[in-house]
Amino acid sequence: KINKDEEIYLINKKAKGKVKDLGYFKPEFKPTQELKEGEIGYLATGIKDPTLVRVGDTITTLKDLETKSIEPIEGYKEPKPLVFLSLYPASAEDLEKLKKALHSLNLEDPSFYFEPESRLGIGQGFKLGFLGTLHAEIIVERIKREFGLEIILSKPQVAFKIEKNEVEKIITSPLDFPENPKEYKIKERWLELEILTPNSKLGEVFELLEQFEGEFEDSKTLTSQVSIIKYKLPQREFLSSNFYDRLKAATQGLASLNYNLAEWKESKLVKMEILIAGEKEELLTTIVPEQKAFQEGKKIVRKLKEILPRQLFAVALQAKIGGKIIARETIPALRKDVIGHLYGGDVTRKMKLLEKQKEGKKKLKERGKVRITSDTFIKLIQET
Repeated sequence: KINKDEEIYLINKKAKGKVKDLGYFKPEFKPTQELKEGEIGYLATGIKDPTLVRVGDTITTLKDLETKSIEPIEGYKEPKPLVFLSLYPASAEDLEKLKKALHSLNLEDPSFYFEPESRLGIGQGFKLGFLGTLHAEIIVERIKREFGLEIILSKPQVAFKIEKNEVEKIITSPLDFPENPKEYKIKERWLELEILTPNSKLGEVFELLEQFEGEFEDSKTLTSQVSIIKYKLPQREFLSSNFYDRLKAATQGLASLNYNLAEWKESKLVKMEILIAGEKEELLTTIVPEQKAFQEGKKIVRKLKEILPRQLFAVALQAKIGGKIIARETIPALRKDVIGHLYGGDVTRKMKLLEKQKEGKKKLKERGKVRITSDTFIKLIQET
């Protein structure tokens, strides 16, 4: 049993608290002085940090903890995030509002985690971890709709292992990826996929799988109408390629997919940075296979050229690995017709106006910056 005002202890999170209130749902709150064995109710823990209160934890009293051997109820597991992204408020004034939104959503859904993050040129924000891409999309959409926040987010990323001198660590942000990866042993997580598909769509599924750098394992005919295919794929590629959506499109929605975590495998990966008007856009930094770096860089700068609005000055879009530019596109400047009002006359007047316009654009380019909205980020993530 547990009483009001008793000191309590959450065993798995090792957090202390004091029962401020307890009672039953009737369905409204009905306070009581005591909850006993077999009863279902609520209690206010008095713990101010919501990250310490997790679904599935076992609560005991400090008195019982000191006098008895208390074992937590079996089955508690810390959720292990697989997908990571950085989230920043569009306005620095909304940082506290964003923090409160994350705390509120985390109380309802403790399976995602967040921690403060600060990056040069972006300011203060948060790094978030999710169980998958759908989970990330739901939380981000709720932040925007329910709390009315305009946010800027990075491309979703997965975790990598880097090892040097027999010291191994896990990184979850591409910004922490080593500048010279050849000095490290780099590993990435693979997934084991099970694809259930109608036999009539087997050809389409195999054609899709040929486009990926995965490993075919096995295929079996389960019935006269259904087969199962087992295939391994890097988690990074599964995430970046929208594999599930492409599978559904290839099979007209008839195939289903299940996946499990497989082993870590060594890979040749590099960090690719994106520069917009000469400024590094940290939220677009990504990890790509060394042999596909040029294609990936070209794809991103081309897509940026399509979706970014034109400015009054030319905007250079560049993909860079180390100190080398591997891909480039340019968004041409918007041009105002400054000589349209002139009718005939001395050509030197037209030339002066054009030179003045050219000089103005040059000054704009020197001090101009391109602001990327959250909608642009989302569009870029969805289409690349």
